[in-house]
Amino acid sequence: MPYDEALERFEPVLGLETHVELGTASKMFCGCSTTFGAPPNTHVCPVCLALPGSLPVANEKAIESTIRIGLALNCTIATWCRFARKNYFYPDMPKNYQISQYDEPLCTDGYLDVEVDGATVRIGIERVHLEEDTGKSTHVGGATGRIHGADYSIVDYNRAGIPLVEIVTKPIPGTDRMAPEIAKAYVTELREVMRSLGVSDVRMEQGSLRCDVNVSLMPRGSSEWGTRTETKNVNSLRSVERAVRGEIERQAAVLASGGRIIQETRHFHEDTGLTTSGRSKEEAQDYRYFPEPDLLPMAPDPEWVASLKAALPELPTVRRRRLQQEWGVSDLDMAAMHNADAIDLVEATVAAGAPAADARKWWMGELARRANESGAALADLPITPAQVAKVTELVASGALNDKLARQVLEGVLAGEGGPEEVVEKRGLRIVNDEGELAALIDQVLAANADAADKVRSGKIAAVGALVGGVMKASRGKADAGRARELILERLGVQE
Repeated sequence: MPYDEALERFEPVLGLETHVELGTASKMFCGCSTTFGAPPNTHVCPVCLALPGSLPVANEKAIESTIRIGLALNCTIATWCRFARKNYFYPDMPKNYQISQYDEPLCTDGYLDVEVDGATVRIGIERVHLEEDTGKSTHVGGATGRIHGADYSIVDYNRAGIPLVEIVTKPIPGTDRMAPEIAKAYVTELREVMRSLGVSDVRMEQGSLRCDVNVSLMPRGSSEWGTRTETKNVNSLRSVERAVRGEIERQAAVLASGGRIIQETRHFHEDTGLTTSGRSKEEAQDYRYFPEPDLLPMAPDPEWVASLKAALPELPTVRRRRLQQEWGVSDLDMAAMHNADAIDLVEATVAAGAPAADARKWWMGELARRANESGAALADLPITPAQVAKVTELVASGALNDKLARQVLEGVLAGEGGPEEVVEKRGLRIVNDEGELAALIDQVLAANADAADKVRSGKIAAVGALVGGVMKASRGKADAGRARELILERLGVQE
């Protein structure tokens, strides 16, 4: 059903479950490395492979990071809690159970404020709990990359046991037409909070940040929430937005035709923006939770928690407000930088010596255009804030104009070296030598006698054509302002 029609008939209720792999050096319950990209099944040991007789030991750094996350999300930190066994069979879970938390999570009852179209939306946080990640299954053969239709499957246990924090929102009603945008804004802001805390690299493309999107619909005017579906492991911000929109449209069509929504997990398809059925959704009793017998309960010292709270860094919303005031930019400009993931880059460029206006201009202009053309994230472009700051310095000194500066950026992105190297290799330094300019002016005046006569007769606007001729003859390298002054002097005209 078309989105607008779906929202006329139904009201969506969202729920977002976000998994964050913590950036600890070792796994949650053993000493194996967590480094991404190692050869398959090389970061494993008897504990994370659940060999008989092996016993887990909790990672203190992971517990500390989880508490810091909870504090940043305005949660209450438990004074006593414990781990639980979540029992299920998955081939990428060596134990056939997962050590997680159930009814006694580490952090509860928080919130995160997000900005959407100039309005603040408060997202309630139900819980933040700590668990271990699963391994990674790869299904080989077939058309979908999933187990159905595959020729065979292989499993890499390197990821099994990495500390994983699950952040679960409370149900989010009242989002109306903005549901997809609010979901995206929430995950975006949550990612920035994790970055500011330094607890994870939150790289969605590598799986260190994954989002499960829950959507249900209820008829307009009803007070009874509908049956929800859970779209699993959505792995980009754009896909979070598309998954919410697509599921609203799908569920509305089912309900409008007299069908019913089945509580299930669903898979999101990047190519179509649609979801397909996965499996029926288990309830808590299906997992047969019970307290983990091999681990002691946790009782975080309140004084330790207070010290962690006092040491929290400046959080993203506070930082954005501060930078906006320092840089003197509008709400719209700040929102554009935020949406483009450019704030860190602009700030680093300013720290390297560039004026804020110039830093913003190059990152949000030429460099954003090139990122869009290549399909890369702005931060992944092969240029550093220090190099962008050097380009702004060369422009400010008169060594480059904007046109030449764009060519310098092109050269840096192409791997030709730093800005000064590119200037020398390409011969891009601006022409402001009086002798060189005089020769170019003589050439242009000789070829444009009519324009020169107009200037002599008092039609000063005609000098623009002559300056343009000088710029063309110099291939854009002439100092346009100085060329204009010299042309008027040569023609005996004063402004």
